[in-house]
Amino acid sequence: MYTPAHRAAVIELAKRCLLPQDAAEAEAIVDILTRATFGAVSEVDGKLQGVALASAGHKDEAVAHLDLLLVDPAVRRQGIARGLLADVERQAKKRGLGTIKVAGNAPDYAWPGVDVHYTAAICALTAAGYTHERTAWNMTAQLPVKPRPARPAPEGVVIRRVAEADLELLLPMVHEQWGPAWTVEVERAFSKGGVHAAFRGEHPIAFAAWGGCRPSWFGPMGTLPAASGTGLGSVLLRLCLDDQAALGLTSAQIGWVGPVPFYANAADAIIDRVFFLFTKQL
Repeated sequence: MYTPAHRAAVIELAKRCLLPQDAAEAEAIVDILTRATFGAVSEVDGKLQGVALASAGHKDEAVAHLDLLLVDPAVRRQGIARGLLADVERQAKKRGLGTIKVAGNAPDYAWPGVDVHYTAAICALTAAGYTHERTAWNMTAQLPVKPRPARPAPEGVVIRRVAEADLELLLPMVHEQWGPAWTVEVERAFSKGGVHAAFRGEHPIAFAAWGGCRPSWFGPMGTLPAASGTGLGSVLLRLCLDDQAALGLTSAQIGWVGPVPFYANAADAIIDRVFFLFTKQL
């Protein structure tokens, strides 16, 4: 069974197993996926060979989420993944969880699902009876973004980096409009990355954040319906991307994208990573 004592070994295993862009953020990924988790490990002579981490759904507490599945490349095709999945599924059943999903358990997630480049994971899940439910994608913006003329802010609107005093104004708006998961992500982005927002007087009307889950990730962002179409989203997006470029990052991931044309037009972003989301009844 996974315990916090396994943290360092899981990070090292992640560095060996993950794609380069993910391996570079292995520590942040493991920490975000072990905030409220249960899981299984495979060890031989004290060396970690594989790990599976899961959590109860933040949105639906009757659903389990498989958040991470890693097997050392040197020992794959030996049934380790199958055993880890079976162990996690047993633990989920004991917790009264009737379904297990391979889909981001916001706000504690590192991917929307399984990147299609992780072929071994997709094969293991399919063999274990998981069903491909839907597909999601990320977009990538190259940094620094090319400068372009910005629309002036609407009259009476001020755009600024969010300070601590602004949080008591911003967080209730985010919670009311988009729910608790986004509220947590914005709080984390404030402490780990950055948040920019547009204010009309003392009222926030739009925001954008980065770094809440992973340093290279942008999001979430939102604009109140009454302020849509004013160009605030593009301005706030680019301010966040400028922050990430200042860190030395050469690209930013825009996670779990909905409005593809918006990001393509605002930051020349392209669809870069595709994810399969799976589900299984327990």
